[in-house]
Amino acid sequence: MAIRRWTWRNVDGERIEGTWRHAFIRNAGTYFLTDLLIYADGMVDCWGLVTLEEFAGKLASGWVATDLADGAQASAHHLASWTFAEPEMWLTPEMLLGEVRDDIDQLNGRPDSTARCLATLDTFLSQPTEDNRAALREAYEAIPEHLRIYALGDMDSKDWPLRVLVAGPGQPLEVHGEDEVVTGDMHAEALQYFTDREQQRQRFADKTPVDGQTEPVETSVLINHTVFPRGWPQDPGKLVLRNEFPAPVTVGDLTYPTVTHAYWALSVVEEPRQAEILRAGTPYAAQKLAKSATLRDGWPQARMAIMADLLRAKFNQHPDLAEALTSTGTTRVIYDDMDSTFWGQHGLDGRNWMGRLLELVRSELAAGKLNTQL
Repeated sequence: MAIRRWTWRNVDGERIEGTWRHAFIRNAGTYFLTDLLIYADGMVDCWGLVTLEEFAGKLASGWVATDLADGAQASAHHLASWTFAEPEMWLTPEMLLGEVRDDIDQLNGRPDSTARCLATLDTFLSQPTEDNRAALREAYEAIPEHLRIYALGDMDSKDWPLRVLVAGPGQPLEVHGEDEVVTGDMHAEALQYFTDREQQRQRFADKTPVDGQTEPVETSVLINHTVFPRGWPQDPGKLVLRNEFPAPVTVGDLTYPTVTHAYWALSVVEEPRQAEILRAGTPYAAQKLAKSATLRDGWPQARMAIMADLLRAKFNQHPDLAEALTSTGTTRVIYDDMDSTFWGQHGLDGRNWMGRLLELVRSELAAGKLNTQL
């Protein structure tokens, strides 16, 4: 079983996702430890790009080796060389080919052999007919043999309950190298196992952490980037959370028209330019003035903390706006920003730090209310 690793290749400008695993290639009698690269389009690189069908041929020929000869020479390019002494290989060609097929399915977001088997199991459990048992047997046997014990994700029972259902009452079942007959009690026990498993899975799915949901359960709040040439609407709604909303913010001895004015004024070195930014007619004009000025040393490292303090000032100084922020509950805040992929998110792009800071200040406001009640 491979540990998931990621790679890709470009084809006509398109990124083809892939994964990789170690493998031995046998060439001129020497075994070379190398990387086997598997791609979502079904191509496999084993010292040359081949189709999945061609890869099966490479396995059958021993080019991709699953049988190591005692006393043979081996090499890891520019790293080491050695001689095999009583080597053991855990995979047969069929097992490795099955793993590669599963990798390709997973890379494409399709159910792999284990997922297909579990889906067939659900069908059998809902309608336990012999036709559905036969379909389950086929799906189970399609899982690479060495991966079957992991199918249920239960390292205590392993795949035992699944094997019992696949065989069926009165049919032989191999146990420790010997055949046993599946009894009615064994079959009933296996069915009960899956009943209990589903109940446990449902309890886990419904489980809520003691201190609340891990992820927001409400629709995200999108704070749109909107320009109002004729002034802000009488009821701006959640737009009061934007930094350019006209909510004066007092920092020290100075009061700025908006958070945007304060942020850009604090960012620059020259005092005359700071004063110009303070008097700028619009937040956009304040930002434009800052662009042609010299930023303070270390500003990129400090800007998040400074912005957080400005947001705290805004909402502490304007209780009505604080109420608008806390009314968003526990949902995610997405701050639309076409100018900065650092502060905002526009479409799929952006780190949304402003949204995260608004969530932080919202939590601090909620904590303040709790402290008041204690």
